[in-house]
Amino acid sequence: MFPLQKFQEFIIQNSLLDTDDRVLLAVSGGRDSVLLVHLFKQAGIKFGIAHCNFNLREGEAQRDEDFVKELAAAMHVTFHVTHFDTRAFAAQQQVSTQMAARTLRYTWFEKIRQEAKYDFIAVAHHQNDGIETVLLNLVRGTGIAGLHGILPKRDRLIRPLLFLSRAEIDDIIEKEQLDYVEDGSNASAKYARNKIRLQVMPALQAINPNLEQTFAHNMQRFRETEMVLNQVVESWRKKICHTQGAITTIALADIKSLQPQQLLLFELLKSFQFQEPVVKDILLSLDKQSGVSFYSASHRATLNREQLLITALDTKNLPRQQLIMDGDKLINLGQQQLSLRHSTTLAYDADPQKAYIDAEKLVYPLLLRFRQNGDRFIPLGMSSFKKLSDFLIDAKVPLPLKGLVPVLENGNGEIVWIVGMRTDNRYKVTRTTKKVAIFELKSAQALPF
Repeated sequence: MFPLQKFQEFIIQNSLLDTDDRVLLAVSGGRDSVLLVHLFKQAGIKFGIAHCNFNLREGEAQRDEDFVKELAAAMHVTFHVTHFDTRAFAAQQQVSTQMAARTLRYTWFEKIRQEAKYDFIAVAHHQNDGIETVLLNLVRGTGIAGLHGILPKRDRLIRPLLFLSRAEIDDIIEKEQLDYVEDGSNASAKYARNKIRLQVMPALQAINPNLEQTFAHNMQRFRETEMVLNQVVESWRKKICHTQGAITTIALADIKSLQPQQLLLFELLKSFQFQEPVVKDILLSLDKQSGVSFYSASHRATLNREQLLITALDTKNLPRQQLIMDGDKLINLGQQQLSLRHSTTLAYDADPQKAYIDAEKLVYPLLLRFRQNGDRFIPLGMSSFKKLSDFLIDAKVPLPLKGLVPVLENGNGEIVWIVGMRTDNRYKVTRTTKKVAIFELKSAQALPF
């Protein structure tokens, strides 16, 4: 008998979908996905079927495709199919065949979901898949997130069979006499997951016949532990991580105060894609010379005197320049925003976020841009030119930020202001100035120098 009531209860308890949602079922033709199809049909949920032919198993791949196509026809639902050259993709991406197949199928599932307007994608993972995932993560090394197994729902992906074990699925398939196709590669211990399934799981079940139930309880506790950890990390994030624009800073003294230090810093830096070995290196370098940098796939972390400075590596998508016309009052450049107003009062204050410029010397349009090689200007109070690169070194601007320093350029090509730092002496307000142009940095990136 089909476990329809438990299936529906699991969907409700985990808020997997609503009754009027359309779901794309990922169906290989194996016993798990075949049961998924029958349960969706009996529950009256609107669905379509998607099948991937990876062209990896000669003869079997086409047999599986034909079987799933016939199943979709019998269920009177839409059938989506695609073919992949999985080995070629794996070679091109320099990944394993299994990883290549995973990337290809989930990318295609999401494409079909959007194009055909399905609300969710459902896959047929069950309890044993979750146990195997935890064991693999433990063998390879993992944090707390790797111990909660496979989640019932993540974004648009749902797993409605996680309430069933493999043995329970086998029993239902046999009693209901459901047709399915068997993937011959499942019997091979060539792949790591198959070794866990075929060799490790039977040994563990010999020690604990109730292994599935034990792991289900363990994974629930790990999920709850992860929730507590996330709350602690978020509390620390709000307390010690300061983000303005594209820059995040953490005081080194705050990092040293973390306990447990490595775990909490890893969790704080995880969103920047820093891996555990890099976090270890950062901690070992806290008392070393300023200027040392560490890299993730997307960010750079630099020890800058008393701070850890985190900036994105990819700045090519930032707008590189912005024209300022006579009459403009608000100008944007990436995360920077300048305001411009005029005054006939020759007042002046030393706020570096403001520049007081002799308005009659400005030639419009002005140009707000980022620093360029060869830039030079006459810093306020000096009489000779200075390379901007040398000025930034003297100002102890960290290397990751030098390319993000905004420059205000006059229409004649001369630099008027190194934004947020120093104006050019040629454009200073004097006794003969009749009108003052006041530029103010409204959304600075809190450059720590």
